[in-house]
Amino acid sequence: MKRFQRAGLAAQAAALLSGAALPLSLAPTGWWAVAPLSLAMLATVCLNGPVAAVAWRGWLFGLGSFGVGTSWIFVSIHHYGDAPVPLAAGLTFLFCGGLALFPALAMGAWARWLRGRPGGLLLGFPAIWVLCEWSREWVLTGFPWLLTGYSQIDGPLAGWAPVVGVYGIALLLAFSAATAVWLLTGPSRSEPLRRGAALALLAALWLAAWPLGRIEWSQPAGKPLSVALVQGNIPQLLKWEPDHLEHTLAIYANLSEPLWGTDLVVWPESSVPAYFDTVTEFLSTQAARAAASGSTLILGLPSRQEDPSRKRGYVAFNSVVGLGAETGIYHKRHLVPFGEYVPLESALRGLIAFFDLPMSSFSSGPPEQALLRGGGTTIAPSICYEIVYPELVRRGAAGAGLLLTVSNDTWFGASLGPLQHLEMARMRALENSRDLLRATNDGISALVDHRGAITVRGGQFSREVVRGQVQPREGSTPFTRAGYWPVIVLCLLMLVSALARPGAAIPEDG
Repeated sequence: MKRFQRAGLAAQAAALLSGAALPLSLAPTGWWAVAPLSLAMLATVCLNGPVAAVAWRGWLFGLGSFGVGTSWIFVSIHHYGDAPVPLAAGLTFLFCGGLALFPALAMGAWARWLRGRPGGLLLGFPAIWVLCEWSREWVLTGFPWLLTGYSQIDGPLAGWAPVVGVYGIALLLAFSAATAVWLLTGPSRSEPLRRGAALALLAALWLAAWPLGRIEWSQPAGKPLSVALVQGNIPQLLKWEPDHLEHTLAIYANLSEPLWGTDLVVWPESSVPAYFDTVTEFLSTQAARAAASGSTLILGLPSRQEDPSRKRGYVAFNSVVGLGAETGIYHKRHLVPFGEYVPLESALRGLIAFFDLPMSSFSSGPPEQALLRGGGTTIAPSICYEIVYPELVRRGAAGAGLLLTVSNDTWFGASLGPLQHLEMARMRALENSRDLLRATNDGISALVDHRGAITVRGGQFSREVVRGQVQPREGSTPFTRAGYWPVIVLCLLMLVSALARPGAAIPEDG
């Protein structure tokens, strides 16, 4: 371990490789133990060395993590954005390198103000790691991907999710990593009480997940509902071609014809690749078929409203619409940069095809919107990327019987992206103790129960209908009631506690 602390090149290599290993704890491999081991290695290589060197190691850790875990960015830019390989690779590197600044700043700050203080490792490292992850949810509109807490969706700490959420699990993992490093490098073996107390606390936190996981935080509300998720598998390069619209509509209509009578029939995001007002005849036909059989059809498509103040005369939304037995509409609130709107549009629009993707001029929907209804229950919808935001989903889940997410993961291709996206959706179901419906264009469509387990799962890159049942539920988890703020406040208190203690000299070797 000391070799990694003191040998500069070895520490850099260890930081890069441990970061690259972190995504192995997430989908599709799900090797949950890699997460605390990876964080323990990060803490180890940052124990010594100048602040600048530690920040550099933090950046290398982030570069390895995002370089592997978000490699699907290259697929989106190159294959669907039509950017040449060198340009796509360069943009992907800039994206991953930019995200790596978060752990770089976190580790640099830890080395500068916390590392040399009593409690700097046990309190400071876990707190600053969680605040680093949390900041990625809101800085520059946010990108809360690859959060370490997701590693436990099928791991031993999963029982904590309804209590403290994904950030609380991250805090437990980082504390476990810091404790392991502290036991190996901190107190001497002549201090058995301190070592024993640390081990006892660590064991209690991990063991507590088992009884917590057995608690039923919510209760069934009414009868189970029959559900059909229609996965059209429309190629992304054809999806927005005007000449292909009628064929797309026919695919969804034909797949849905045998499904009327099902409580909920769900089509994915932008399953109808045309503005609502341009396909009213088709939608009216589908609505009539659904209503006549007592079904509710929920589908994704763009919509628009007149706005004379806009240059084009209207404002556009990425929407989900309910038709048939029960009706409603939801406009996406959290948009994807470059995919749904272009930052610095006047400068970037037209430079390359990636900055001019179809439907990349959406506006955000109102912050407060009515929930959808279907099958006699309330449904909290999320469109694609929104499902990765714990707080956004939590606010809707509080008054909903079911969670719904529709997505078009075709942008990710045959990469890690769709599998990671499904994993994050599962965590939202577990955090809020609600069954979740996930309908996608080309996979992976699935039904997830209130414990985050997949009950029915479709294939990928296939045209199919995923059928099953979901159970509306009522009642709130501690996380649904309080959100992530108790964890964030705890992290801030941990930082204050560590900072309040007199500091030692910062080791400069390494």
